[in-house]
Amino acid sequence: MADHVDLVLEQWRARRPDLDPSPMGIIGRMSRLGAMFDAELRRNFGKHDLDRASFDVLATLRRSNAEHSLTPAGLMHSSMVTSGAISQRLDRLEARGLVTRAPSETDRRGVLVTLTPEGLELIDKVLPTHIDTESQLLAGLSAAERDQLAGLLRTLLESLGDKRG
Repeated sequence: MADHVDLVLEQWRARRPDLDPSPMGIIGRMSRLGAMFDAELRRNFGKHDLDRASFDVLATLRRSNAEHSLTPAGLMHSSMVTSGAISQRLDRLEARGLVTRAPSETDRRGVLVTLTPEGLELIDKVLPTHIDTESQLLAGLSAAERDQLAGLLRTLLESLGDKRG
């Protein structure tokens, strides 16, 4: 069985036999998968009037501690959202009543972002559908293949400097 990337690799091998295009096979497949995954995840988030970054903020608050609270810097560090997006996302989520921002009791200059009861209810509703969507996207792999792929991707991320915490 062959995919679209195989065609691209064959074409490069025919046109530039002096080069090894095999890295294109991995990066190209990862890029195509990323686009396919993103489309499905966006579809699921859209059903709940969320986008990926807003979901990530809510999920990060939900999983971080019993109080469901973090500073904006803590959110940025613990989530997959960039610093520029944090303030914008918090504005939107606060306007929807899903999070609150309040002065920190331990740092007068700091702010604490906390899930509201409505935010907690929403993330608890969206999370199972998110996990189901991801499971469906990975249905073509056995449990052993998923574990193997996760390990390989972890190794690659670590080699590129992506470390825990």
